[in-house]
Amino acid sequence: MNWSALTNSRPYRWPLSGSWSARDTALLVIDMQNDFLDPQGYFGQMGYSLEHTRAAIEPLRQLLSAARRQDMLVIHTRESHRPDLSDLHATKRARAKTMGTPIGEPGPMGRFLVRGEAGCETIPELMPIPPEVTIDKSGNGAFHATDLDQILRAKGIRHLLLTGVTTDVCVHSTLREANDRGYDCLVLEDCCGAGDPALHRAALAMMMNEGGIFGAVSDQASLRQVWQDAEPFITTGETL
Repeated sequence: MNWSALTNSRPYRWPLSGSWSARDTALLVIDMQNDFLDPQGYFGQMGYSLEHTRAAIEPLRQLLSAARRQDMLVIHTRESHRPDLSDLHATKRARAKTMGTPIGEPGPMGRFLVRGEAGCETIPELMPIPPEVTIDKSGNGAFHATDLDQILRAKGIRHLLLTGVTTDVCVHSTLREANDRGYDCLVLEDCCGAGDPALHRAALAMMMNEGGIFGAVSDQASLRQVWQDAEPFITTGETL
């Protein structure tokens, strides 16, 4: 079943093809991890404000639940490193140490950003369920040194729904990489967050350039409304 384009996405009606479906669309849930979002996690215990990043949890929970009902491909990502840190390059190691968040060091929920530690796991509210895919990435963008592109192309995916944290770093890095690979992207603004709301707004504002140079922006309620409007057609056997 094909769904119609969103009427209120900006700066263009997404998707550019005019229609989309669960067969050609995937939901990316980017780095919604305990150490970033749990008050008992690394950032929370260091005193960072989690207000604006945690604000994305409930809208994203609603979107994730709706996407699962549509039988859509869902892919979760985690910024993480091997326990021996062999995939941590020297520049990232030095930068993290300078910021006071040394990767691999003990934290309140285990070694920071190390696979297998509790702090590295997705928060309970958004925990993946089979057959959803989890991709561990050592960089900001979800395509860097991962098999994400191969998975998407094998599934025939052309459209991406982007959510997660942070809007200005890992979400935007993934957005730009996806755009270069030919995916038509939609960022759900209320399902993303940044430590500084000004950076969240700036990251979204960048997308308005040149008629949507990286993709379009909308919100999860508008997206779910498209699905809800289509439900009568499903129950009556009609098609759009």
